[in-house]
Amino acid sequence: MSQTAHILICDDDPIVHESLSLYLDSEHYTHADAFDGAESLRMVNEEKPDLILLDVMMPEMSGLEVCREVRKNYSTPIIILTAKGEEIDRVLGLELGADDYIVKPFSPREVIARIKAVLRRTSEVPESQSLLRFSGLEINLDNYSVKVNGDPIQCTPKEVEILHLLASHPGQVMGREQILALVWGNDYYGDSRTVDTHIKRIRQKISVTGATWSIQTVYSVGYKFEVE
Repeated sequence: MSQTAHILICDDDPIVHESLSLYLDSEHYTHADAFDGAESLRMVNEEKPDLILLDVMMPEMSGLEVCREVRKNYSTPIIILTAKGEEIDRVLGLELGADDYIVKPFSPREVIARIKAVLRRTSEVPESQSLLRFSGLEINLDNYSVKVNGDPIQCTPKEVEILHLLASHPGQVMGREQILALVWGNDYYGDSRTVDTHIKRIRQKISVTGATWSIQTVYSVGYKFEVE
């Protein structure tokens, strides 16, 4: 991802826009502004940003609602901004497909660092490894798609990344903290239970009778992708 990435700032506080804009300009990022949830969703479609900074508490639609709608059509990286700081809001945002979260009040420098980290993580997958195929299962990280027996499966970007991570290392056990570090990044300090929730949802979505592959739980350790 180039340094000229386009950032969409979604927040109802003009001061947040003003402070973030100064730092984004200094880092040579272009940016656009949205001040409520409905406008945010509209501008995602119009601006096609490379990354979205998304406040949770906004008029018209909440940031979580916007995140849910965005994930129906786009895999654009999303960083949630929340003033609440409560675990349930952070976990829910991540489960809806956000890539990271920042609790207000925050330093604009911290936001810039998180932006760089998320953009770096989402652009580091080698093309040769992005498409994985097993019997009746296809995982494509280029367009964040999953197919089971040829049928598209609706997955969030994080679900695709976790599935791709496990499937690219068949038979290898990966711990929850390892998955957190590889998918969310070493600078993420979330609860490892987030991984369990994502795995549960992935299993529900790709479950099919007679499959020769599965995600196995290794008690007290983590998970592995098993192929018969």
